[in-house]
Parts: sequence; structure tokens; C-alpha cells
Amino acid sequence: MPSLTTEQVIALAPDDASVKAARGLARPGKWATVGQNDQALWGECKGSALYQVCVDPAEPAFKCTCPSRKFPCKHTLGLLLFAANQPAAVPAGEPPAWLNEWLAKREQTARRKAAKTRPDSDFDPEQQAKRAAARDKRSVERQRKVEIGLEELERWLRDLVRQGLAHAQQQPARYWDGMAERLWDAQARGLANWLRELASIPASGEGWGERLLAQLGSLYLLLEGHRRLDTLPEPLRADIRSRIGWSWQEADLSEDAWLHDRWLMVGQRAYEEEQMRMRRSWLWGRNHDRLALVLDFAHQSQPMPPMAAPGTWLEADLGFFPSAYPQRALLRHAVTVEDRGMPPALADGAALLDGYAAALARQPWLAVLPAAVAEVLPVRRESEAWRLRDAAAKLLPCHPGFADAWRLLACSGGSPLTIFGEWNGQQFWPLSSWRDGRFTAF
Repeated sequence: MPSLTTEQVIALAPDDASVKAARGLARPGKWATVGQNDQALWGECKGSALYQVCVDPAEPAFKCTCPSRKFPCKHTLGLLLFAANQPAAVPAGEPPAWLNEWLAKREQTARRKAAKTRPDSDFDPEQQAKRAAARDKRSVERQRKVEIGLEELERWLRDLVRQGLAHAQQQPARYWDGMAERLWDAQARGLANWLRELASIPASGEGWGERLLAQLGSLYLLLEGHRRLDTLPEPLRADIRSRIGWSWQEADLSEDAWLHDRWLMVGQRAYEEEQMRMRRSWLWGRNHDRLALVLDFAHQSQPMPPMAAPGTWLEADLGFFPSAYPQRALLRHAVTVEDRGMPPALADGAALLDGYAAALARQPWLAVLPAAVAEVLPVRRESEAWRLRDAAAKLLPCHPGFADAWRLLACSGGSPLTIFGEWNGQQFWPLSSWRDGRFTAF
């Protein structure tokens, strides 16, 4: 049976309180029975009742008889942590009847889903044509909704610029949220999220006007690009669609988009956005010297898909989505392997800025540039924000959301180290570091 690490189990938790409660359950005295086979993990947890817990770690999938609305609940997480930390205490054995019943229902559900996704050739040609026509109709309707939303956004932008940025600074949050909601209804959800991010700039302190104007200019450039979509190269068209909010599926990837390599998980960052939990995982391919971004999403009440912890090596295939500067990819056929190494590092902050400028020239709406920078030291002067001082004694500002600056300084021991992270054009968010061959994730 595939096993999950402690880090992967914690990543499944809906909140920190569930993790804390689960740690208290991850010991033998809390379980009347535990067991596992090649399909599942099970246990009966002692509480106000005897709760039956079923887990399929491969998907992962869970079931618990407790009344908790959290998913997975503390009993499920406790069983997974117990198995991860004390695997010898979870013996192999014959599953109980209640587990077999759960597995049988899952198998029936899987067969029904497979029947619905059979190739169209298995069905009546007339029905196949009707489904194709329905798909085309939905695509046309969505495109029309998006175009109406973009037209309204352009009028809104022109009004904003005509009234002046000072006027925008005086507006309440609903000034931005109202337009964002209309874009969301128009299925331009990428632009809706972008607009909500702009709402914080007028209150961001000195230089806010320049930052807001730059973002508005980039937004208007996107509208102009969409207006001329048919004249642009396909990779750039894909970037515009993605920024607006079109989603890509594995079926959209050609065979040439997939790379097989040994990938090092160099950094992860989790955050919340619009009632969704999101996780960004960066991987570096040794043979192709390529960085890839794998995004995972989960609703507040749903578990995050399992993912290898930072510092883990994977032999896997990564399929890159179409883009003028490909970053985002899908991960498949991943197997943990033993290996050593680290991505090549830029010499200093100037090299980082040059790399960012070159990337923007290819993809003007690039959100972040992943990079490792060599010989940098975290520094702070009194109450000032944290910065990274490079080999040329230049300072790179750290993102204010980065909360592990003191830990990063401790890892450095007062000496320069190599740091990997995300550069958004204004600030750097450290995700991991290397010093004397020792890897640390933040």
C-alpha cells in the first residue's frame, strides 16, 4: 500500500486545529484496532464512541463515522500520522466487513464514472454529434460572456484613468469588488482575482501610484492582446487565455509537452484565495535544467492532494502547459528516488533582474520568476523590512508575507548562502536554502 509522509498528511488537513488534535490521536492507546492491506488503511478510534476510519492513501480517499464536518477529520489524520510515524504498529491483516463495504461502494462509483467517460466511438453516432454540438455551444456562450466582461472592464479602466489615481485611492473596497464580481460572472475569473489584488495597492505606502499605474498598464495590454488574439503566436494566445481565466486539462497537452527527468522539489508555498486553499510546488529537472510549477487546489473542507515534501527527488513526467514562457506543469508517474544536487544559482541580484526582464519580454503577464541566488545574506536594520544582501552588496527586498526570516538568518549562521524563491518584480519570497550542502525549506 502506498504510504504518506508526515508532511503529506499535514498538507491534507483542513486547518491547524485538526493537525493538533490528530497528533494527540497518533498513538496506540487511542485505537481499539488498526490494520492495513494493499488497498486501504483502517482503524477504530476510541472517543465518545468507537469511530470507524477508512483510508485509501493512493487517491487519497477517506471515511469516518464521526459527526465532524471537517474533511478529513481529526480521526482520519490521526490514523495517517500513526501509520506514518509508527508503521510497524499498523499490522497487515484481513479487513473488517465495514471496510470491505466501503471499498465495494468506491469500486461501483469508479465503474460508473468510467462508463460515462468512455470514448465517443462506443456510443451512437447521433448522440456523439449531439454532445459535440452541445460542447461547441457552451464554448461559444462562454466566449461571448468573456467578451462582454472585457468590454465592461475596458470602460471601467478608462473611467478610472480619466478621474485620476488619486480618486481611486479614495474609493472603498466595493469600488474594486463590484467590477471583480462582474468579471467573475462573465467567467473571466483570472481577471477578477487580478482586480482584487489591485485593491490593496493604493494603501501600500510610498510609490503606490507607480505600482498601480504599472499594473493598470499591464491589464490594458492584456485587453489589447485579446482584441488582436488571432494575429498573435499560439503560445502568447495561450498566455492571454490563461490570464483571463481559461483552464487547461491534461488532454490539451501534446506528447512534445512532456519531459521525463529526475526532479528535485525545491520549494513549496501554501496560501488561501477566494475560499480555496492553494499550493505552489516548484521542481527542478536535473537533465533538462528546467524549473516547473505544479499547482494544487482544494476547497476549504476538502483535503489537499498529496505531494512530495521539499528536498525530495522524484523520477517523473512533467507536462508543460502552452505558454511563451512555460512554467506551469502537470505531474504524473512520480516515483521517489535517491539523488543529490541543486539548481544552478544566479550570481547576484543584478542577474536576477536581468533574468526577470528577459522573461517579461517573452511573457508580459508573468506573475513570478523562480530563481536561486548565490551568496546572499538576510539582513535587517532596526524596524525595517528584511532584505537579501548579495555578493555586490546590493539589497533585494523580501516579501512582507515571508514569516521565516529569523529562521533563514539562523540557517545562514551569519554567512552567505544560496536561496531559492520567487521574485515578483518588487520582492523576493524565499522558499528554500542551501549552505554547505544542507537543504532547508521554509
